[in-house]
Formats: sequence, structure tokens, C-alpha cells
Amino acid sequence: MDKILAKIETCLILLIVFLVPIFVFSLAPNPFIIPKLVVMAFGISLILLIKVIRILLSGNLKLSIGNFDFAVFLILAAYLLSALFRTPNKMEAFLFPGTATAVIASGILYFLINQLDKKEKYNIKLALLGSGLLFAFITLVSSMGILSQLTFLPALIRSRTFNPEGGYLPSAIFLAILIPLGIGLIIEKRSSYTKIFVAISMALIISAFGLAVFNLLPGKAYAPIFPGNNVSWPVAVDALKESPILGVGPSNYLTAFSRFRPIIFNSSKVWATKFTTANNFYLTLLTETGLLGLASILLIFFSVYKVIKKELEQRKSEGWNLPQMANLASLLLLLVIFVFLPATNLHMLIMFVLLALITDVRTTNLPLVSQAPNINFTNTNKITSRLPAFLVSLPILVAVILFAFYGSRVVLAEYRFKKAMNYAAKNDGQKTYQEIRKAITLNPYVDRYHAAFVQLNLSLANNVAQKKTVGDEDKKAISVFIQEAIAQAKATVALNPKRAGNWEILGQTYRAIIPLAKNADTFALQVYGQAVALDPINPNLRIALGSLYYSLKDYDTAERILELAVAVKPDLANSHYNLAFSYRDNGKIDKAINQMTIVLSLVDKNSKDYQTAKTALEDLEKAKPTKDAVSGENLTAPQVQPTPILKPPVELPAGSQPPASVVSPTPEISPTPTP
Repeated sequence: MDKILAKIETCLILLIVFLVPIFVFSLAPNPFIIPKLVVMAFGISLILLIKVIRILLSGNLKLSIGNFDFAVFLILAAYLLSALFRTPNKMEAFLFPGTATAVIASGILYFLINQLDKKEKYNIKLALLGSGLLFAFITLVSSMGILSQLTFLPALIRSRTFNPEGGYLPSAIFLAILIPLGIGLIIEKRSSYTKIFVAISMALIISAFGLAVFNLLPGKAYAPIFPGNNVSWPVAVDALKESPILGVGPSNYLTAFSRFRPIIFNSSKVWATKFTTANNFYLTLLTETGLLGLASILLIFFSVYKVIKKELEQRKSEGWNLPQMANLASLLLLLVIFVFLPATNLHMLIMFVLLALITDVRTTNLPLVSQAPNINFTNTNKITSRLPAFLVSLPILVAVILFAFYGSRVVLAEYRFKKAMNYAAKNDGQKTYQEIRKAITLNPYVDRYHAAFVQLNLSLANNVAQKKTVGDEDKKAISVFIQEAIAQAKATVALNPKRAGNWEILGQTYRAIIPLAKNADTFALQVYGQAVALDPINPNLRIALGSLYYSLKDYDTAERILELAVAVKPDLANSHYNLAFSYRDNGKIDKAINQMTIVLSLVDKNSKDYQTAKTALEDLEKAKPTKDAVSGENLTAPQVQPTPILKPPVELPAGSQPPASVVSPTPEISPTPTP
């Protein structure tokens, strides 16, 4: 029985290694990330369950210890502790993007592969290469347009740019790592059929790698864009100042980026982009897991160095072992790539698999049985007790059962949310409402669900309010929708109160109901102020806040905020445009003319924006300001006070006010003086 279970365990490990790189599932909201996490997490849980059964049946634990065990354990501890104590929204760490799940599952897989013998580890390499072969084949066939002709496939897969990693850059990294590994397999003395299989695989892998690299060249549509070291490094340093040991938490880089990116970032072409990773893996790891994560990766470097040193000393006396050197080459190539590029969950898995392939192991047997006298004390023979085996297995068994229960609910919630999005695309509001509600009930800890529900409730409230005749029942329905929208928006803030984007969602919610409800404008001002405090160099947030004050005719405050929007990004035409109207309506015509002149210098002369700004400038010069500001293509004019749709407006119930601020506003940036 133990041999059968051992075979099943080995087959499951091979299946995980083979499936993760290529597994895509269109019924998930993110068809690339979540399905891979599901394969890793549930596959490894099943293996652990089988291992528990083997321990209980045999009363023995066979344990193989490798060179990297402590380093791997430390990095698992760093991600787990940081996820539990630092990531505000645990579902981001464990579900999407799921960095903590990917690292923990990959680390456990490292320990499981260590228990295999040399022949089985060789099969791991074949499984990885076979997955790369299928990966490359799908990428090449997709680029030729063949998949687009297969109408029975989901629209996602029929795209000419489709590949199982969802992007050319992560695909290129994955395929590059397989090249040294494949060369080692060709050199290794195996059957000719294996060599043919590997040679064909290498030809396709290299072709797909070349295709990916070609699409990543500068000037191409898929050329990668990341913040430079002059941005990623200050973000990491400021994050460490706040939490030096555990960082900001896995999958929480976006929060750190919004809070700590330097103002120099606004001078880049990608100033409006919100990055969820640094420009390389190591700075991301440092930001998210702090000094504990840094110590773990340094320990891995040191352990790899010791393995390389030992290998070189052995090869001098015993001759070169090229297959083993190929495994090392793949690992070193990946570690070097991590210096320049960020990592995906798949790359983390490959790193741990390669560590398991190159490590030397020492095997020991731990007997988990004890001898105890018969309870009647009349028989001197000893009976075998499985109590130690049970005590060792119980924590693993409980963890697997709990994970299976809660993990199933999490996956089902993702499925429900995907169904809701499908119904929304079909404009089926009722079924969209039902499915999002089910998703939130199954897993209330995902801010994406709450944010989508906010938009749906606001849309429903607005649809009812637009009726020609709004009766008492309609007002009740509007009130219910508004209360639900506010509650869901506040839930997004509660799940990650230090993320500016979540406060922005709440601010947009209050702003949207200003024509419908009392005090919504006051609440919106409070919330946008907190969003600005959490994302201090974002000019668009300052423009939104300044526009709110403008709509309330508080031109002095609007001016100060919009001047700061100009200060953080002087070359943004829209901030100057809004400031011009604020100056105009505050009677400062000369300053308004100056700002509108700057707008004309910043926008394309052939655009609608140029004509809009030119007309506005002409009106200013005639000292005959238009009654309302005008919007162009990218120039968004400040809003005037919206006309109430409901008379009287809906009274917001108790508890509708925004939550308390989580951080104090950062020291304001001195505005650029205007002549």
C-alpha cells in the first residue's frame, strides 16, 4: 500500500510541475494567475494528505534534508509572517495576486521534491521541459493565427497574442530558464528517443523565446515599462522605515508605491501608471517582506555559492558533470534575471524546483511508533502504538481540511464574481446583482467584489432617479441603493485602509450621490483629503479634490489645492486648466490668463483640447468669462455645483459618514509660484 501511495504522490508532484506553467482557465476573473494558484495549492494539499496517510500506516517518516532547507524555510516564514501581520487585505496576499500562496506552495514543493530519488528528479526535469514544449507550441500556434480560427475556444485563447503566462515578458523569462536545462538533458547519456524529444522541445522553446523577445524590443507594443531604480529604491527605503522587519506585506506593493514614490516619478512618461511591483524581484521582496525576506534571499545566495564551489572542486578531480552544471546554469540565470526584472508566481515556482534539483540530500528515517505495555498489565509483550505518528500528522491533517473548506469557498466566490462580470457585459443588472452578492457572501474579504458592487448600486440608484416621476417607493429604493453603495465602498477602505485607491472609490461614491443626498459633498471632501494624504504626488487626486471645492464655490481652497497639483506635475495641462477657472471665478483674471497660456503650450495644436483652451483664453482676455467651464479631450474642467435630482434630497442614515483617517496628511509641497 505504501508503494502505491508513494507512486501517486510522485505522479502528483510531476503533474503540478507540468500543469502550472500552462494551466489557464477562462472561468476565473483572472484566467492566468488564479488557476495556477489553485493547481499549486490544492495539488500540494492532496500530496500532504497522502503523506499523512503514509505516515499513519507505516509509523515511519522518511526525511531527506537538503542544502537549502533552512534558507527556503526562512523565506517561507518571511512571506507567511508578513502576509499575516502586515498585508491588510489577506486575500491579496493569498488569492490575487497571491504572492504569499505562490511562495509558500512552491517552498513546500521544494521539500517534497527533495524526498524523491535521482530517477524521479530526472522525471521532474522532463515534466518541466514537456510543459515548456506545450507552452512554446501554444505561443507559436497562437501567433500564427491558428487558434483564432477555432471558434469553439474562448475569446481569450483565440487572441493572436495569447500565451499561458498572459504576457511576453514572463513567457520569455520562463522559456529562457528552460534552455540551459534542455541542453543538459541533451548532453546527458539517455535513450535516443529522449534526446529526440528534448531536441524537438528545444527547437520550439527557442523559437517561442525569440518571438517573445522580438515583441519586447523597444518601440514594440509589448515593450516592458517599469519604474527605474531612482523610484523603486526610495519606495523600498521608506517602506522599511515604517516596517523594517516584515515590510508592507506580500502583494501590497501598490500601497507602498502610492505612498512613497518620489516626485521625480511624475516627470516620467508613465507617471499615471500604478505599479504593483518594483523594477526587479529583489527590491519587490525587500519592500514587501522587509529585512527578514532580504536575509532569506541572501542565505539562498550563500547556499548556492557553497554548492557551486563544492561542484567546481569535485569536477576538477572527477571531470565535468555537464547535466548538473546545466541545472546550476538555469538557476543562476534566473537569479541574475531577477536583478533586472520582476518575478511572477510561475518564476517563483521554477526557482524552488531548480533549488530542489541541484541540492544534495541526506536521508534519515524517523520512527514514529512507541512501545507500551498492555493496559491489563498481564501481558509483558509490547504493542505498537501509533500515537507519535498521529501527533505528527494531526496538525498537517487539520491544516489540509481547513484549507480545503475555506479554499473551496474562495474559489467558488471567484467563479461567482466571474459570472457577475459576464452578466454585466450582457447588461443583465438583476443577475449581476445576485452573483456579486453571492460572491461577497462566500468571501467578504475581497475589495474587488465590493468595488464592483459599489458601481452597480450607484448605477441602479441613478437609473431610478432619472425617472420622470419619482415616487415615495422610488425614493426608498434610491436610499437603499445609496446606503448599499456607501457600505460597500467603506468595506473596500476597511480591507486596506492605507491604499489611496480604496479611499478614492469611497470619494467617488460620495461625489456621485451629491445630487441625491444631503452631506454627501462634505463627506466627499473628507475622503478625497485622505486619498491625497496616502498618494501625495498624484496630481489627478488633487485635481478631483480641488474641483470639489470649486463646485462648492470655495475658490480660495480650490486654488491652494490646484496650485499643489501644478507643483507636483508642472507639465500636466489639466491641472493648469482647472487652476485657470478657479482663478477666473475668484476674480484673478491675470493669473487665469497666465495659466491658460501655459495650457496652450502643453497641448497638441491639432487637438480638440487646443481649441478648447484657445477659446477659453480668448474669453479671459476679453474679461468675459463663460458661465461654465468647458471640457476637451483630456482637459477636464472643474465641475460646477450639481443640480439636485431629488427634492428634497435623501437623508443619509447614521453610519454613512466616512471612516476615520488612517494617516495624517503629508507635508505639503510648495506650489510653483505664478508670475
